[in-house]
Amino acid sequence: MKKPFIHFPLATLLLSAGLCFASNNDTLVRPLQDQWAQIKYKQDAKQHADAYRALAEQAGKLAEIHPSQAEPLIWQGIAVSSEAGAKGGLGALSLAKQAKLLFEQAIQLDDSALDGSAYTSLATLYAKVPGWPLGFGDKAKADELFKKALALNPQGIDSNFLYADFLVDQGKNTEAAKHLDAAFKAAPRPGRDLADAGRKQEAEALLKKIKP
Repeated sequence: MKKPFIHFPLATLLLSAGLCFASNNDTLVRPLQDQWAQIKYKQDAKQHADAYRALAEQAGKLAEIHPSQAEPLIWQGIAVSSEAGAKGGLGALSLAKQAKLLFEQAIQLDDSALDGSAYTSLATLYAKVPGWPLGFGDKAKADELFKKALALNPQGIDSNFLYADFLVDQGKNTEAAKHLDAAFKAAPRPGRDLADAGRKQEAEALLKKIKP
């Protein structure tokens, strides 16, 4: 049986993609952002699952110390969903469900935290996870959440790239190209050089895929 494809770039970490932007609490999660980018763009893929698991544990401890802050929960969710993407298969579904709960908790605390990256990350899960009866995947819900993320961060590199990736999967290449263009034009994020460069490489690859 072919394993269902569960992928979180986003972040994507989503961020997800990493899905993080400048905010008052940016310094709180900066070490998590940096480690995520190092794992995704520098480490051997065979090491990703274990590395993301360790990162999720770090984020979880930070979330316990700062229970009123949404940012650590978001990054815990990104790390958990990234581990799901690295593992793949049905075994990743429990991780995806765990990440979903973390993003939902973060949205309840502050849906605008990190410029709405919890919405982007949650949307990516709904887009990539298999639907019923195996999982909770829902394309319509994903589209709704992506649009909420873009309303909060219309020029963000992650929100635009991950929505473009979703649109390509839906066969909407023309609309996807517009969001890829916005991703290319996104302002650099302070201290996020590696993440920005990696995301733009992914955007370039996606653009080549949909070029006529």
